[in-house]
Amino acid sequence: MTPYSLTLRVYFEDTDAGGIMYHARYLAFGERGRTEALRQAGVPHSELVTDYGLIFVVHRVEMDYLRPARLDDMITVVTGPWALRAAAVEVRQAFMVDGQEIGRLRLVLACVRRSDGRPARIPDRWRDALG
Repeated sequence: MTPYSLTLRVYFEDTDAGGIMYHARYLAFGERGRTEALRQAGVPHSELVTDYGLIFVVHRVEMDYLRPARLDDMITVVTGPWALRAAAVEVRQAFMVDGQEIGRLRLVLACVRRSDGRPARIPDRWRDALG
């Protein structure tokens, strides 16, 4: 799948008293980027749940903060590439401001059955879209 870009503004609610974006907001912005990337690829989360009874859950997350994001910055979240395993996917995301990388995220998402949380193979439709 081609990397997907989503641009978001840093609002006051995203920052501390000094106007610097909270570290945890990168995870929220990353989640939005991944959700929209899946939607753009034609495989929205809602379909994974309703048609297959599966969900993606975060198994591992690594974050590198290179420089702070600040109030009113426009952050572009670049999502991709995706590396598929049988029941998991690794995805990388970059956070950019004015063309400069300010942070990077690496996640491993496990595909699990919603009913009992046990690992499940990623459906072929998702494999094709993400591969």
